Parts: sequence; C-alpha cells; structure tokens
Amino acid sequence: MAFKFREKGIMESFITFFTAHFEKFLSREMMVFFLSMMPVIELRGGLIAASLLKVNYIQGLLYCLIGNILPIPFVLFFFAKIVELMEKSSFTRPLASWFRKKVDKHKDAIDKVDFWGLVLFVGIPLPGTGAWTGAMVASLLKMNRKKAFLAIGVGVCLAAGIMSLLSYGLLGKLI
Repeated sequence: MAFKFREKGIMESFITFFTAHFEKFLSREMMVFFLSMMPVIELRGGLIAASLLKVNYIQGLLYCLIGNILPIPFVLFFFAKIVELMEKSSFTRPLASWFRKKVDKHKDAIDKVDFWGLVLFVGIPLPGTGAWTGAMVASLLKMNRKKAFLAIGVGVCLAAGIMSLLSYGLLGKLI
C-alpha cells in the first residue's frame, strides 16, 4: 500500500515539474498531449494534468486518448526486437532478462484470458499497468498485433472513463 502512495507522489511531482518547466514553450493542451504519451504517466497522468491546468474536459480527453494511443503501434512492433538486441549485450542483458522473467511469470494467466485480460490490464488504473506495459507484454508474448492493439485501445477507453470520474469528477470537486 505504501508503494502505491509513493508512486502516486512521484507521478504528481513529475507532472508538476513538467508543467512548471514547459509552460513557457507549450500550450496547456500540448503539455497534456505529451504527458499522455509518456510511459508510466500515460492517460492517467494526462487527465490529472488536464484537470489541474483547467483544460476543457472534452479537449483534455481527446488529447489524452490520442497521446496515449499514438506510441502503442511502435511498442507492439519494436519492443520484442529491442529486448532481443538488449540480450546480446552484457551491459543490457540483466534488464532484458528482467523483462522476459516478468512476462514469462504471468504468461499462462495472460494466455488464458487473452483479449479481455489485456483490456483489464490496460484499463484498470493500477501502478505498473497501462497501454505501454500492455503493449510490451503483448509484443514479448508475440500476440496478434491487431488483436492486441484493439484490446489496448478498449483498455485505454476504460481507463479514460475511470480517470475522468476521478480527475474531473472527484478531483474537480476538491480543487
């Protein structure tokens, strides 16, 4: 439980840092878009940032959805190849091995639930889940890319619904 709060604090700190340092160069909407493209931050952090920056809900949601989905085809196509290259270097082999072990540990469960498992993995906003992680897992498991992209897209929409309620609903009422 303490880890979740710690991670949330790091994410909020990063969003604050990012917006404070880039507000001179980027519009509020573009900050939301770029935050949503980043691993770990993704749509979840983007919607929180949009709410805090007082971006119109519909605009914020669209920028977050596009920003979160845009890198996913690249991750699906190239992540497994990158891990294979990493395995060839003694310097990066431990990280590549860590990725493989994490995925292999949950391979049977993921294979069993397939499409809907990936949807829920991406869609339920918990630490360590999201579109980037889902795409990495799908890439390493050599899942059908079209099916994986569709599942990730549905999961991102689910996360958008949950985070909309939290960031514009609950958070919006508190601020």
